[in-house]
Amino acid sequence: MIKVLFVCLGNICRSPTAHGVFEHLVAQAGLSDSIRVESAGTGAYHVGEPSDPRSVQEASKRGYDLSAIRAQQVKANDFQRFDYILAMDHSNLADLKALCPVEHQSKVALFLDYGQVYSEQEVPDPYYGGGKGFLKVLDLVEDASQGLLAVLIKSGGETDQV
Repeated sequence: MIKVLFVCLGNICRSPTAHGVFEHLVAQAGLSDSIRVESAGTGAYHVGEPSDPRSVQEASKRGYDLSAIRAQQVKANDFQRFDYILAMDHSNLADLKALCPVEHQSKVALFLDYGQVYSEQEVPDPYYGGGKGFLKVLDLVEDASQGLLAVLIKSGGETDQV
């Protein structure tokens, strides 16, 4: 079982979008029994809350269901439990690296390192912006999710990073 954790700050916009999109792609590929997907935030601001309604609405328009995802905070044992811990931006990457034990540092990376189409390195936080920000998040997340899934399929379950 490969375990993937997507991480942003509050776990209500970017990382649950990545969670929902990637989980959908995994299911479409018939790999739900082989790949487990979760998301979390580096902050505890929204623990227990559902995803931002704007994220849920835009994701739904593309066929992704975020309704069951609830915000949670990254826990110390996540670094041992997950094979891939993928940050949405450099700030969250730095926070994760600071929390992560040395022996698990190779598991932590930027999610968009798996992107194939877009050149961005960070998934921008759409929280304070308008609706177009949520569409951009979906575009970037879909691209990187497809790239990540291709890497996981090609590696046959090995957990080497990009």
